Amino acid sequence: MSPSDRARARFGRADLLFADPVPRHPRLDGLTEIGRGEYSVVLDMGDGARVMKVVSSPADYFLYTADDRPQGPHFPVVFADHGVIGRASNGYLLHLIEMERLHPIAAHTPAAQAANALMDAYWAGCRKWAALGPEMGRVALFNLTEAPPAGVAGSVLDALRALSDFIDAYQVRPDLLSEGNLMMRGDGTLVFSDPVFLC
Repeated sequence: MSPSDRARARFGRADLLFADPVPRHPRLDGLTEIGRGEYSVVLDMGDGARVMKVVSSPADYFLYTADDRPQGPHFPVVFADHGVIGRASNGYLLHLIEMERLHPIAAHTPAAQAANALMDAYWAGCRKWAALGPEMGRVALFNLTEAPPAGVAGSVLDALRALSDFIDAYQVRPDLLSEGNLMMRGDGTLVFSDPVFLC
């Protein structure tokens, strides 16, 4: 088992899934659910390029819609914010976001190499700063931006720094370990798809 597999097994949040049903909404009628996270549901729009994402976490909503959100080749393209469509059982508002369709990272690709390097280094940082409790992830991420692992440079490093700035500004928590939080486009570009959460 690789370090990133161990990290995901121990601290990944993939086993925590949004429990609510897909809300009834005209834009969602007839769409097929293709993914579910801790605070979201993803539905296929059928064109191979776009999805509808029902988001209940304010952290995710800010990441996708804030004017000062991180943008660029390593963040999802958001086409439209279709507004509030209800309220989740956890009390948060449900927002409907239309965004690009992303894919699981294919093994043995440059995206996989960069993702594994990031996850392994982030996991090591979390262990190093575990005494800080809930703040360990923020500190681990900041340290990654200051001393990135081999293979993390250029636009990926720029994206990592933008993510760290966003997390600090919005006081959310990073999650680079859970399955689906790092994904890729069809062209192989690594994308920070959903790397934030609330406690």
